Amino acid sequence: MAALILFNKPFRVLSQFSDREPGNPESPALEPRQTLANFLRAPGFRVAGRLDHDSEGLLLLTDDGHLQQHIANPRHKLWKTYWVQVEGVADDATIARLENGIKLKDGPTLPARVRPIPEPAGLWPRDPPVRQRLTVPDSWLEISIREGRNRQVRRMTAAVNLPTLRLIRYRIGDWNLEGLEPGQHRRLTVHSPERKPAPLRGKPPVRSRRKQP
Repeated sequence: MAALILFNKPFRVLSQFSDREPGNPESPALEPRQTLANFLRAPGFRVAGRLDHDSEGLLLLTDDGHLQQHIANPRHKLWKTYWVQVEGVADDATIARLENGIKLKDGPTLPARVRPIPEPAGLWPRDPPVRQRLTVPDSWLEISIREGRNRQVRRMTAAVNLPTLRLIRYRIGDWNLEGLEPGQHRRLTVHSPERKPAPLRGKPPVRSRRKQP
């Protein structure tokens, strides 16, 4: 069994327990930012799949290394679902482009699941609020992907001329945000994924054939 923490990460909170300058683990950042340590104590837990500083929503932490890899590694193909507020309104052709794969600088994306949705019911206000233009409408999309590229959803919507205004991760695999306000967390006990034996490397040893006396 493994311990799992479901955390609703607020806007502009780092997905780590300390704020350090990039590339220098001994030096604090010039302007300290909020981290996970501002909201929970979880010694021995590690983040399984990061969430950007300017994104909100579901962040998973576990004390089991195998479960962490199972959640974070794209080869396990866990679907991650996002609520995305975009500038503009997606038509059917735009949704089809997002679903079929977008060509990004680091290669085409895998097929996604995309559908327009109303603003999610009971959604908490963001602090600070999203800046909106009076002359340009905004809308919401639900986007599910199986990859974990850097800022992938934002780059996908930008590629179809729908800049992301707000990004909330609602679900990872079977886990979701239900019942969690920003900054709140819930602890679960789950089964650790079955460990598969490591493949043999090289040729197996040759057994000598001894003649029977």
